[in-house]
Amino acid sequence: MSESPASAEKAAPSLASRITRDEPAAAAEKSLTPAETASSEAAPVETPEKEVAEGGTDGAPAELNGSDLHDEPEFEVEVKLIDIQGDPNSPLYSVKRFEDLNLPAAALKGIFTMNFRKPSKIQERALPLLLRNPPQNLIGQSQSGTGKTAAFVLNMLSRVDLNVNKPQALVLAPSRELARQIEGVVRTMGQYMTGLNVAAAIPDPSRRGPMEAHIIVGTPGTVTDMIRRRTLDARGIKVLVLDEADNMLDQQGLGDQCKRVKTMLPKDVQTTLFSATFPEDVLHFAQLFAPNSNVLTLKTDELTVEGIAQYFFDCDSEESKYDTLVNFYSLLSINSSIIFVKKRDTAAEIERRMIADGHQVAHLSGALEGKDRDNVIDKFRSGAAKVLITTNVLARGIDVQTVTAVVNYDIPEKRRGEADPETYLHRIGRTGRFGKVGVAISFVSDREGWQMLQEISAALSCQILPLPVGDWDRVEETLKKTMKSARAGKTTREMQGSEMALDGAAA
Repeated sequence: MSESPASAEKAAPSLASRITRDEPAAAAEKSLTPAETASSEAAPVETPEKEVAEGGTDGAPAELNGSDLHDEPEFEVEVKLIDIQGDPNSPLYSVKRFEDLNLPAAALKGIFTMNFRKPSKIQERALPLLLRNPPQNLIGQSQSGTGKTAAFVLNMLSRVDLNVNKPQALVLAPSRELARQIEGVVRTMGQYMTGLNVAAAIPDPSRRGPMEAHIIVGTPGTVTDMIRRRTLDARGIKVLVLDEADNMLDQQGLGDQCKRVKTMLPKDVQTTLFSATFPEDVLHFAQLFAPNSNVLTLKTDELTVEGIAQYFFDCDSEESKYDTLVNFYSLLSINSSIIFVKKRDTAAEIERRMIADGHQVAHLSGALEGKDRDNVIDKFRSGAAKVLITTNVLARGIDVQTVTAVVNYDIPEKRRGEADPETYLHRIGRTGRFGKVGVAISFVSDREGWQMLQEISAALSCQILPLPVGDWDRVEETLKKTMKSARAGKTTREMQGSEMALDGAAA
């Protein structure tokens, strides 16, 4: 499928040459490294309509597989204790074995059944703090796919009293898909706890009567409504968890709903917030939402999982992005992949065109009805659809372990022209989970997209290398070498560094 040298010479000029005709020769053929990037200011413009995650019963329990985490990348979790006399390096604040946590035997059996063998870094630090008595609040940050869900689920399982048949733990998630996935994790991890009842608080026309499950997982709006209608008795809630907390607290609607839910709970509820990202302003609000918290954070340059290699395609126009995607599809179909776009209409249009071209793909957005969303997720999890085209509705938390590639067809932005590094980080975090390897590829076709990708590279201190549009044999060779190097334990900088050396030799 690769182009001949002659046809390559006739290709459209690169993005660098197109946007720098009157400027010093610059950039797109170079890698995006933090030292070489610079953010730019964009004039205020109207904010585009955001993707809405609400709308119908959706989501499906995850395909649940744990990890022995022997290949977990090295990173350091910074610990700030509310007890100023406490030593974060003390063995009391870290644990190397699940057996040392004094967990219920049934919960321990459940986590081993899920193939967890030893705590990840976030679990090692968070669990001793979560399980202390009297309970303390906690804000926990760790990279995508490193075990945050298992940490807060183990805490809930250790605190519920199965002899009391009323709600005792509540998890709030920003989307129905994520709520259903977490519900599946709780059920699987708690499967040996006789009498445990778990329920999802999401819109369901067939639901009748009060919700009396020990652990409830839901979206903020639905939970608020159920408490107000007294179909959910919140008086016995001991533990409140906000998953993807920065996303919910930073959105006016979801943030207000989360605050309302908390005011309806007992004042001594243990409040725990988890996410892969906590921007400084949101972290400040999080500490107000969960006062006197122990705080676990990461350094900025450790936010990106080392097992994810990051690249970009320099496309000569918006339309050529689709042509590049179709040519690249044969590589994507080797394993499961997720393609992220900005608008629902774009997701549906790409699906329509690719199906017309004879490809097997599926798309998911908040515009679909609940049953349709269930069917799409099921097809993707089972492997019936190898490529899923979606909006930011699936950018956070969704765990499909077969995903080895993520494509940013549209660069994520907070508002027109303003890069969104946090969403980028969450998107690419759908791959490279639990020590596995993955590839993230972004498409740029104009100055605005190029500048946003520069800003993301600088904000996350990550390296993003170019891939040659049109030379598909070389693209495939590059990605295969990358995956092989990652499996051998090399960091992304090491494996991408070797590719830069190859580029230099070719030049």
